[in-house]
Amino acid sequence: MPILEVEHIRKSFDHTEVLKDISFSLEKGQVVSIIGSSGSGKTTLLRCLNFLERPDKGVIRVNGKTLFDAEDPATMQESQIRKKRLHFGLVFQSFNLFPQYTALENVMLAKELLAKEQPDYKSRKKEILAEIKEQAETLLNQMGLSDRMNNYPHQLSGGQCQRVAIARALALQPDILCFDEPTSALDPELTGEVLRVIKELADQKTTMVIVTHEMAFARDVADHVIFMDDGCILEQGDPIQVMEHPKEERTRQFLSRFTQE
Repeated sequence: MPILEVEHIRKSFDHTEVLKDISFSLEKGQVVSIIGSSGSGKTTLLRCLNFLERPDKGVIRVNGKTLFDAEDPATMQESQIRKKRLHFGLVFQSFNLFPQYTALENVMLAKELLAKEQPDYKSRKKEILAEIKEQAETLLNQMGLSDRMNNYPHQLSGGQCQRVAIARALALQPDILCFDEPTSALDPELTGEVLRVIKELADQKTTMVIVTHEMAFARDVADHVIFMDDGCILEQGDPIQVMEHPKEERTRQFLSRFTQE
């Protein structure tokens, strides 16, 4: 059974249809890279998966459980949205770290807020917070930031900020980790350090959906590549098949721009 099933997702803003009948699936431990021109709908798709946007039509399932069905109002209750988001960790282009918190505090924050809703939080507060801190420290160590835990975002490079953002997304132990152009806000010399971290996560069989303009990375790391164009999935399949032997002319035109650079 696929860990993620996306069926016939549609999304419009005003009179503009941004997603047009999007369907794909993902197995546990796999990586799917989504490529395409700016405005093709890639970011909107991620935002729909994370329930930052509500699809107009379609179905989203995780581990066989229907999280969203546009035909079933029971799956669209606002009170359940935050709980559904826990299935997806989202790493944004622009880091979105809280400037008033240290790297460690940024990673701990969401887990702390959830812990306060536990019935035994008051009686076990010290123990629970110690566990959350230990987990956050472990994740920052994994990101190569053991010596930057007490630094604030303005004291970190862009690459370090993005690695903190990845640790924060992992802290909630999501089923699927989503990246929205994770290197687009970075200088070229910092891009490699973030891509290495994502590659390590792929090697660890972390299930991921990655919107990226890094074509070589998409080809080498992904198990499955999706090419989006004008709100549609125009072509999808094995990375070598899609990126080196595309069937669609529009895919060839898009990829040729990167060959020429």
